[in-house]
Amino acid sequence: MEYGTIPISNFQLAFSVILILITGTITAVLRLGLLRSFIWGTVRAFVQLTLVGYVLTYIFDINNLWLIIGLVTIMCYIASRAAVKRTPNVPNYPQMLAFASLLASTYLVGTIVVTLIIAPDPWYSARIAIPIFGMLLGNSMNGIALSLDRLYSEVKSHTDEIEAMLTFGATPWEAIRSSVREAIRAGMTPNMNSLMVVGLVSLPGMMTGQILGGADPQEAVRYQIVVMLMITTAVAIGCLTLVGLSYKRFFNEDGSLKDL
Repeated sequence: MEYGTIPISNFQLAFSVILILITGTITAVLRLGLLRSFIWGTVRAFVQLTLVGYVLTYIFDINNLWLIIGLVTIMCYIASRAAVKRTPNVPNYPQMLAFASLLASTYLVGTIVVTLIIAPDPWYSARIAIPIFGMLLGNSMNGIALSLDRLYSEVKSHTDEIEAMLTFGATPWEAIRSSVREAIRAGMTPNMNSLMVVGLVSLPGMMTGQILGGADPQEAVRYQIVVMLMITTAVAIGCLTLVGLSYKRFFNEDGSLKDL
């Protein structure tokens, strides 16, 4: 059996307007208040993805290690800003903590995957590294946002319990440990759920994209397994790092709980 990419012409791409009209009609008829956001989001997605296509073509041609590191670091910074903005219930949270968490999880897991599992030649191949790091960042960003929001919610809802434990001599870590556990669990749960149903309920984007691009389905499955595991690991490390850097912010220097 032969596998090959079926190209999409500009004329064929124009037919995607039909999909836009369907979604726009639903939001307008039901008065969901999302029509303006949907149109603006569609325009932004088209422009951003078109520009990214040109930029990636340039970066792939150069294939410079330092350029890749610089680009991934910038991506981590942008993702950290987006993660903090997704937690409006967390006031004045330092973006640098989110940035450090994403930087640690993305570079650690991404380097393992690129150098040991996929192992392209050269090992820092931009065509491999940038998509891998991008997938890690997108999922880790969502994970740490969920963890951070849950951490603050747990501490606020269990303030009396935490203060009681501190009164009886518990350390700040001992008093907040259960909240930390729930926060990390919240960040990891979506990816754990995806692991349970992948292949049965859904065909993930990585696998579907490769198949549509002409890859052998068996090869696409191997890549998807790696992607699912690396994303889950990166999310776990990112959530653990973020929560570990954050929990002390709930306590004063004398170990008492701050007013939230």
